[in-house]
Amino acid sequence: MLVAADKFKGSLTAVQVAERVTAGLHRVAPDVEVEALPVADGGDGTVDAAVAAGFERREVGVAGPLGQEVTAAFAVRGDTAVVEMAEASGLQRLPDGVLAPLTASTYGSGELLRAALDAGARTIVFGVGGSATTDGGAGMLAALGARFLDADGEPVPPGGGGLAALASADLSGLDPRLSGVELVLASDVDNPLTGPKGAPAVYGPQKGAAPEEVRALDAALAHFAKVLEAAVGPRAAECAASPGAGAAGGIGYGALLLGARFRAGIEVMLDVLGFAPALERAELVITGEGSLDEQTLHGKAPAGVAAAARAAGKEVVAVCGRLALAPEMLGRAGIRRAYPLTEAEPDVAKCIAEAGPILERVAARIGGDYLT
Repeated sequence: MLVAADKFKGSLTAVQVAERVTAGLHRVAPDVEVEALPVADGGDGTVDAAVAAGFERREVGVAGPLGQEVTAAFAVRGDTAVVEMAEASGLQRLPDGVLAPLTASTYGSGELLRAALDAGARTIVFGVGGSATTDGGAGMLAALGARFLDADGEPVPPGGGGLAALASADLSGLDPRLSGVELVLASDVDNPLTGPKGAPAVYGPQKGAAPEEVRALDAALAHFAKVLEAAVGPRAAECAASPGAGAAGGIGYGALLLGARFRAGIEVMLDVLGFAPALERAELVITGEGSLDEQTLHGKAPAGVAAAARAAGKEVVAVCGRLALAPEMLGRAGIRRAYPLTEAEPDVAKCIAEAGPILERVAARIGGDYLT
């Protein structure tokens, strides 16, 4: 059996989910062979999934979203690095959890990419998601050597709000090592940079942006793209309209300007983690995440796992904290059945607080259904 599940956000990491499911299966069938392959879709937990798959964890001090130093991790195996922007610029890195939609910067994410270059990476998988930022990747590009100046020739303030004052951009100082690296933008969203489906409009509110701040950020990012067009030509406008540009507050745009190739996060991670050979060895695949809902069907980890498993003719079931998909929708996604924690424990607060032991009980039920 193969356990390839994502985290239960706020309760269990993907590694812990795999451990609990394995323990539950072994309650029923102590001798069954269970292979654990924790997965992630490019958002928070991506580095942990890579480390669980055999990558080496590296840590480095970088700037958090408001400039304070944080210790961020990335993962390396051979000449491949997995970098997770949330490690440096994620919501969890905001001091005291106070949202800062106009001033949060991706500078630390650029420092993480630089650390991956220092480690000798020739391929960098850049997982983006869970960001505190809406700066179009300006901070990241600045950390890599770009210059963004106001009318007085001074650097613009950090964050998306500061881009309104941008007068000129100079990308000539970008780290030359970037030209020799394959950069893969791994994300589960394909939004453009601006407009009704752009980063500020769709994701700004969850980062604390009020309606007038959403409008200000959208205008600032549109201005950013215009100034970059003057600096690097029409490619800047093409990147802004490309799928993935709006990922993680527009850091996708900055990555595309660096020549990144955009791919669905879960597809990239399954390749990097060695999912295909593990799938060949499995008779049943158990996937899952905290909430199986409409969002799951749009590029989240369980949908990617199920699609790959179905293509290989393998049966898939899912575990989750909460289930909000009808059986026919699960079936269309390639999932035969879902086992939510709320079936075993109707009290949602208890499910969150005691997710581990309850998941173990749920996994024992799966074992009873499929192994006995």
